[in-house]
Parts: sequence; structure tokens; C-alpha cells
Amino acid sequence: MADPVCAQKGPYFEELEPGDYYWCSCGQSKRQPFCDGSHKGTGFEPVVFTVTEKKMYSLCGCKRSADAPFCDGAHNKI
Repeated sequence: MADPVCAQKGPYFEELEPGDYYWCSCGQSKRQPFCDGSHKGTGFEPVVFTVTEKKMYSLCGCKRSADAPFCDGAHNKI
């Protein structure tokens, strides 16, 4: 599988309500950091995650976090 596209060299800060979300892992979505189906045929799949409390989240923009969908600072190494 090819490397994902680095959508942004830094996190996306999103205030999220409780619920399920689909984080884009391929980097091609036009709705970053969330999936819009652009991954079809790439071998990538969205990462489904559940938020249980409303707060600000730091979501990975470079698509290389070891803690996906959350930013772990991996963008500092690319």
C-alpha cells in the first residue's frame, strides 16, 4: 500500500459532539479530517472512532500518527 497523502502538516482542532466519526486515513478527502469516500480503490479505509464527551480534539492531519485518529506529533518528523 502506498503512503497516505499528507493533508496538513499539523493537527486539525475540532470541537466534537458525542457520537461516531469517520477519520480520513488516505489524506484525499475534501472534508478533512473526515472521510468523504475518496479512499475508494486506494487500499485505505476510514478510521471509525467514538466521542463520548463534547470537547476539543486534536485530529491527525499528516495521516502518520501512531495514535490515529489523534495527533501524536508525527508531523514533526516528515
